[in-house]
Amino acid sequence: MEPNSIRRALLLSAALGGWSIGPAAAQAQSPSQKSTVPVRGGTLYAIVQPEPTVLTSTTNNNYPNGVVSANIYDGLLTYDESLNPQPGLATKWAVSADGKTITFHLRPGVKWHDGQPFTSADVKFSALEVWKKIHSRGRITFAPLDDVLTPDAHTAVFKLKSPSLVIFSALNAVESQILPRHLYEGTDIYANPHNLRPVGTGPFRFKEWRKGQYIELERNPDYWDAGKPYLDRLIFRVIPDAASRAAALETGDAWYAPFDAVPQADVQRLRGHPELEVTTRGYDWQSQYVFLEFNLRHPALAKTEVRQAFAHAIDKQALVDTVWYGLGKPATGPVPSTLRKFYTTQDVPQYAFDPAQAERLLDQAGYPRGEGGVRLTLWQDYQPFNETFKNNAEFIRQNLKRVGVDIKVRSQDLASFVKRVYTDYDFDIETGQWSPYLDPQIGVIRQYWSQSIAKGVPWTNASGYANPELDRLIEAVQVQADPARRVALFQQFQRIVQTDLPVLPLFEIHHFTVHNKRLHGLSRAPDGAFSSLKNAWIQT
Repeated sequence: MEPNSIRRALLLSAALGGWSIGPAAAQAQSPSQKSTVPVRGGTLYAIVQPEPTVLTSTTNNNYPNGVVSANIYDGLLTYDESLNPQPGLATKWAVSADGKTITFHLRPGVKWHDGQPFTSADVKFSALEVWKKIHSRGRITFAPLDDVLTPDAHTAVFKLKSPSLVIFSALNAVESQILPRHLYEGTDIYANPHNLRPVGTGPFRFKEWRKGQYIELERNPDYWDAGKPYLDRLIFRVIPDAASRAAALETGDAWYAPFDAVPQADVQRLRGHPELEVTTRGYDWQSQYVFLEFNLRHPALAKTEVRQAFAHAIDKQALVDTVWYGLGKPATGPVPSTLRKFYTTQDVPQYAFDPAQAERLLDQAGYPRGEGGVRLTLWQDYQPFNETFKNNAEFIRQNLKRVGVDIKVRSQDLASFVKRVYTDYDFDIETGQWSPYLDPQIGVIRQYWSQSIAKGVPWTNASGYANPELDRLIEAVQVQADPARRVALFQQFQRIVQTDLPVLPLFEIHHFTVHNKRLHGLSRAPDGAFSSLKNAWIQT
């Protein structure tokens, strides 16, 4: 590919890629009387569920961590509604003709929340020591990154081993947070106390975290985006009970709740509430799906026939309709249909709901029905993000019971789940949601690449799956500069993994946010659910 073509491909890929509010205030003006002039001040009460484990997504990128920390940190870029990159901490950028140098010009005058200046040294440290080494997705996304040059305080030059078409899709404030070098360098990044008391450059400063109750952020008066944020405070409330979360929204005790904070069963009722809006905007950047992952260290689950039997035994459409109230559609593989450029079903194996075929496969694998009709007894662990994931696990248990597989569902808190699955590998099957993001290289391949078997690192390859053919394909896609060839490689990727089936994609999930109609300025971008609330304001 010619140098100019490489540069055009990179650029094309980048383009793709005071007031306290309560029930009394809610009666001041009807929701239809919308002001277009932002109102300054006020405290926004939001819901985050479950409670974050840390307040940076660099060491653990659970979505609750990102929802809060995206208000504290900035990224080099943001994205508009059409996925075009926009300035963040970088005001402009340029790609060299050979595609192996990206120069970012940084915003001058930016300060960390402790008053220290933000410089290119912070970008270099974060890129090389954090994103590339410890971030569960960044270690793949930034694998081509060889060095970051800092010719001056406001210029960061990324030197790549090979052109990378994915980097521009991963530079926002939640995926690639920039950490303060002066507080992290020379420390154990995982154990650094600033993971719990963060210091960022973002629109809100950390004030207080009362475990089990709330996280309080306050307006950053020195924020580089003049006049922002409009709100004085953000308080993210931790409300473990689902019915109480819905009640808080209905009574006006909370005004903002992203990421399915209330049960799907309540969505229709909340849509009819005169003061609430339910929206599915802001989640396309993630393009999440719900999956079942097998631990291939288990002798039964190491057999392809057993995994394929599970796929035939689970009624995916009924799962969507029954447990998720229609908020999704069955998946055909690990690349969701929203990623239209990469998605294919051509020659990709599909597993229709067919319990009789599931039974035949289990017989062939050497697991006939025994006493009580049971073939296998296994544990299922599920991501404990909300009650629906428990119901999801129960539905799978019932489906598998019909074909003679006895599943025991294990409940635990998020920290225990992460340790069990990603450190101890002490599980049989695990279920939850997965994020491919705008490009499969960011989010998909980490669940399948053998180099992503990283003990202790959440959201990596927990199954232990290793296929040399697939590894070679993954390594080829990481350095492929021709967009058409790259798409072809990802389509072959789908064919291989849907044949081997170390992970069973179940359905593409439709997330939702519930907010009060008097809360304005929420981001409409594809990553809006993870964007800061710097533009949010309250109509009084």
